[in-house]
Amino acid sequence: MSYDDQNIFAKILRDEIPSTRVYEDADTLCFMDIFPRADGHCLVIPKTPCRNLLDASADQLASVMATTQKVANAAMAALGADGVTVQQFNEAPGGQEVFHLHFHILPRWEGVSLRPPGQPGDMAQIAEIAGKLRKVLD
Repeated sequence: MSYDDQNIFAKILRDEIPSTRVYEDADTLCFMDIFPRADGHCLVIPKTPCRNLLDASADQLASVMATTQKVANAAMAALGADGVTVQQFNEAPGGQEVFHLHFHILPRWEGVSLRPPGQPGDMAQIAEIAGKLRKVLD
């Protein structure tokens, strides 16, 4: 399969679609998921074209994983989470919906289940949580 540079995450990288950015470095971007399954649900992507884990370079994976770890630790601290779930899907049969490599970071609390997928979040609450994450990441 080839990389489609018209996917939604490629458009976010080009600022063609708005996003609530949390963290950015030379190689990666982290932004809030607008369909959050947990408070603080965010996504980490490489800034370079990459369909998924199956075609990623070692450098892309290293960069994305380093950012994923950094943001996961920030979520634990900023949101008082008890744990964190990290998810990553590959190809449609594997659950992938956007074909740009991405890792989901889902802060978790004891006794609190994930919300069902596909439900839009409250954008004001998403922005507020993003601010808490950015404070810890600065």
